[in-house]
Amino acid sequence: MEEWNMSVGSLGEQVLDRLSKMLDNATCGWRQLATAVSEQPQFRCSESELTSCSLQVLSTAGSPGRTLLARLADRSCSLDFLLHCLRKMDHQEAAQYLTSTLAELIQITVQPQAQQATVGGRVVLTCRASGPPGLSYQWFRGKEEILDETGNTPELVLRPSLPAHQGHYICRVHHGETFIFSQWAHVRFVPTAGPSPGCSSSLFPGSVSGLRIIRQPQSQAVSEGDSLFLECSTEANPPVQYEWYHNMVPMTQHKTHSLKIPCVTTAHRGQYRCKMFNLYHEAWSDTATITIGPSSITEASWVEVDRGLDSKEVHRSTCEPGLHQLQQMVNPPPSVKHFYATDKVALLIGNMNYLYHTQLCAPIADVHELTNLLRQMDFKVVSLLDLNWQEMHSAVTEFLLLLDKGVYGLLYFAGHGYENYGNSFMVPIDAPASYTSEHCLCVQNILTRMQEKQTGLNVLLLDMCRKRNLYDDVIVQPGLLKVTANIVFGYATCVDAEAYEVKREDVANGIFISFLKRRVCEDEKVTVMLDRVGEDMGRCEITRGRQALELRSNLSERRSLTDQIQTAECSASHSARNLQWAIAHVLPKSHCLQFDCGVKVQLGFAAEFSNIMVIYTRILEKPQEIVSCCAQLTDFPQDVDIDLKKSNQETLLEAGSLLLIKENLPSPEVPSLYTRIRCLQRLRRELTFTICLHYTYSNMDDEVQERKPVTVGKPLVSKLNLHEPRPPHARSASSSFSLDSFNVPESSSSVDSASNAWSYPAQSDRESSTIDSATSSRSANIPEETDCEFDAPQPLVASKSLPHSQINDTNYKFSDMYNFHSH
Repeated sequence: MEEWNMSVGSLGEQVLDRLSKMLDNATCGWRQLATAVSEQPQFRCSESELTSCSLQVLSTAGSPGRTLLARLADRSCSLDFLLHCLRKMDHQEAAQYLTSTLAELIQITVQPQAQQATVGGRVVLTCRASGPPGLSYQWFRGKEEILDETGNTPELVLRPSLPAHQGHYICRVHHGETFIFSQWAHVRFVPTAGPSPGCSSSLFPGSVSGLRIIRQPQSQAVSEGDSLFLECSTEANPPVQYEWYHNMVPMTQHKTHSLKIPCVTTAHRGQYRCKMFNLYHEAWSDTATITIGPSSITEASWVEVDRGLDSKEVHRSTCEPGLHQLQQMVNPPPSVKHFYATDKVALLIGNMNYLYHTQLCAPIADVHELTNLLRQMDFKVVSLLDLNWQEMHSAVTEFLLLLDKGVYGLLYFAGHGYENYGNSFMVPIDAPASYTSEHCLCVQNILTRMQEKQTGLNVLLLDMCRKRNLYDDVIVQPGLLKVTANIVFGYATCVDAEAYEVKREDVANGIFISFLKRRVCEDEKVTVMLDRVGEDMGRCEITRGRQALELRSNLSERRSLTDQIQTAECSASHSARNLQWAIAHVLPKSHCLQFDCGVKVQLGFAAEFSNIMVIYTRILEKPQEIVSCCAQLTDFPQDVDIDLKKSNQETLLEAGSLLLIKENLPSPEVPSLYTRIRCLQRLRRELTFTICLHYTYSNMDDEVQERKPVTVGKPLVSKLNLHEPRPPHARSASSSFSLDSFNVPESSSSVDSASNAWSYPAQSDRESSTIDSATSSRSANIPEETDCEFDAPQPLVASKSLPHSQINDTNYKFSDMYNFHSH
């Protein structure tokens, strides 16, 4: 049933709290449920996540069961699968409660229709409903229940029909003690059985009656943003089914007598028809022509005449095309409506640690989650944290080099921002206290440069405040925007309003991403997807009246972020983009270092973001006479940012990484130490550091040290030298690069040594020397392992779901909300 495919997150707070109390026990509770749901990998919880659930008992209002249900909701676990798992673990109380609660979701999808029949013929009344499994149907004529063999099914068949059958019928659909009634349907008899005028011809001679259309859809002229309502109804026996067609293409989601589109765009122009059919008959409605625009277009179009010294006005054309020709111009054939991208690239910037402004918490989690979701849709993603003005400017320039004709480009920014005179400005972390537009990046200027690449889709998601900047009186004049009809702006908040983040446990999420992540992978037109995000935000108690999504778009085609990539065979520009993207995707090669004392140390790497890397050390071998041993990293260059208090820690959490989750910790005999390196974009030379081995012999009390210097080249985004100014007009990838100008690196050392020859490459994460964009864009951030002869430890993997509760949790308080913008 449809409702049982809904997510756990659709349950109300009262229902979730009641289920949580049933699951907060040791014998048949939340741990057993976590084991049961693990039969599907996407719902499997790691040890750290289970630990986080169990720690909820330390809080007065904490509930491990509630936390687990929140995680399942975040991962879109269906109600049907949850019920299956509750039954699998034999939790009868919880299963019964969930079943009875969801019985309230019963909805009638097919209502019984009025019938005309002849004595001796056949009458069929149909009532269908959606809801929990095991729905029962009861039919009544007036107050009298029909108890024959067909009375407890969705269809009531009266054959042969008798005069006593005439009257009003109703169906009662119930599940347990919960029930709902259908509408009344009147059955009456007519003297003859022949079809009336306007009926379709019968497919089977001798059928009871014909199919008569009693209401036709009407042609309309509406404006963008209005709602469209078309209706087509019939009298028929048996009842008919409906199928709507737009420009002769089936609208698979519309199966009722009425068609309603709440917010139309120019893509909804065209001709609509309804097909009605049952077992014996088939008929088509009249054609309804829908025109959409700023004003109605009926018999004439408007043309603009140049306005010169003689003050010519806008005149009505005397040589316009006819209505049929006009519809052909605005309605392409159905085959044109299947869109694709020649490539898909995204730049994600999250600024948190501002020098002169309020520190933020959410951008790290927001950028990380959106990165993983976009990679699932084959986007090449550049994810960067904490950039100053020069680095942001250079990053945008590198991003523009990845664009080309037909490419889908997406820019996301989370951090401080403002809006003046219709222009949006992203604030770098080094912006002064009284910053103006010269200290920031204008989003509209970036959009102008994106349009120069003839992109197929431009999506800009701004997760920042849009308050007026009182320090800035300059009216910026961005470049002239072209009429490309492919631009989508998604603002996390309205004009002159603020954006918020909610702090939960160890991480925080912005309000916008908390809702966007649930829908961004939907195979829907971008604007439709964002509209649904806005509706979800509107139902959130803590943001109502404070933050609302604003959507601006001129997108005239049904383009979706999930559209497939189709590139020309052996396309030089596509191959160049892949190489550009991959060059900054390379992690240093894993090392196995042999020390003089006989200890062997493994040095591994994992990417958290394009400019943040985790280095770990593991002791692989040591002589028996050494009783204790550890390998620590030290002597890092001043270019990069390292919290010395969190370096060389035994867990990723202690090292400051909230996003990389290590599924299986090494055994105590093989300890690991983790160090997190930030701001790799500021690295001006090869990354060099020292491994300091500390060990103690069994017959000695004093600790011994051995030191080995290590050089790992320029990892990840450091190859791009974002700290260097870029030329004002960098050439595009398609015009300035060719395959012959690149040498694919065979090892990390060759990449690093050749990095100076790469003028404008881009992106993040580890990538092998053989590039496959369809698979590499979805790969997790994993540490590279060498072929040393030992049992390889489990790799690090990037978490795709952060440990936070759903946004509608009633435990949220307004005091937990932090402003994205302050002066």
